[in-house]
Amino acid sequence: MLGKLARQHDPNVLVGFDHADDAGVYQIAPDLALVQTVDFFTPVVDDPYTFGQIAATNALSDVYAMGGRPLTSLAMVCFPEKGDLEILERILAGGLSKMMEAGCTVVGGHSIRDDETKFGYSVTGLIHPQRVLANAGAMPGDRLLFTKALGTGVISTAIKKGTAQATWIEAAVGSMTTLNKTAAEVIVGVVAPADEAWLRPAGQTGASVPTRVEPTWVVHSMTDVTGFGLIGHAREMALASNVGLRLFAGRIPLLEGALDCVRAGYIPGGLKANREFAECMVGYEAGISDEVKTLLFDPQTAGGLLIAVAAEGADALQQALVAGGVSALEVGEVVPASKPLISVAA
Repeated sequence: MLGKLARQHDPNVLVGFDHADDAGVYQIAPDLALVQTVDFFTPVVDDPYTFGQIAATNALSDVYAMGGRPLTSLAMVCFPEKGDLEILERILAGGLSKMMEAGCTVVGGHSIRDDETKFGYSVTGLIHPQRVLANAGAMPGDRLLFTKALGTGVISTAIKKGTAQATWIEAAVGSMTTLNKTAAEVIVGVVAPADEAWLRPAGQTGASVPTRVEPTWVVHSMTDVTGFGLIGHAREMALASNVGLRLFAGRIPLLEGALDCVRAGYIPGGLKANREFAECMVGYEAGISDEVKTLLFDPQTAGGLLIAVAAEGADALQQALVAGGVSALEVGEVVPASKPLISVAA
């Protein structure tokens, strides 16, 4: 809908909504830019505290996906007029716990009365204007790394149906409450707290901030895999970069219980919408099960990072991520633009 409206022309906008990027980037100084994003949704688990944690993790992810550092956030709350305020307090406390883990300060927020509970944040971060990782930039020959497993959408549906097994819930919640902070820091070369000008507003002194070293890999493009599923976000990367992608289904990690949920028919509406929209751009090779095809479109909450990295540095980046405690697998490669846009091999 934004594309149908009058266009604003501001030279300080480095990343807008043209290529469906994870966040907007606005330059405020020669060596400093803001990263801005917003995300909120209805509960995906029963426990209020955990829901708050998931909502915060999800909102922060878009800043990490751009290669930025979260700085401040504003909470957004929709809550029933006669709802139990202790539940709201637990939601807010869960969100705050993850904001504190990210080093992101909650500076306020806004609430409205609504029959259906919704919660999330707008988040503002910092980034160097020349170090922005957007959807555009992937190059043929790049290798694709992915940092989390798929399946939170179908497992969340099973949770709502009351049929999810405890181990499935544990795996899904563990994924949805794991920040992409460490992964992003490894990718951009953040190593330790120190004093570095590009990460702090002009004239600000005081607490130390992360410092960088030049990594031995070159990341050309990055996105987080969230509501549009792996195929949907891969599509955005391919279109923005004018390339094709080749995914290897057998290498794509799946959460415990994800296949069981698909077989049982726990298919969220978002998955169906994703598939109807994007599957026309996908070509499958023989040997891929219908269940795996389905999960490629599963809408993720607080999903992993999809990274297009130059081939010569891919192994080093993967090893660095794993050493940092991040599950990272090579799941595909970038190829010249072709039809289909995305090919999936067994």
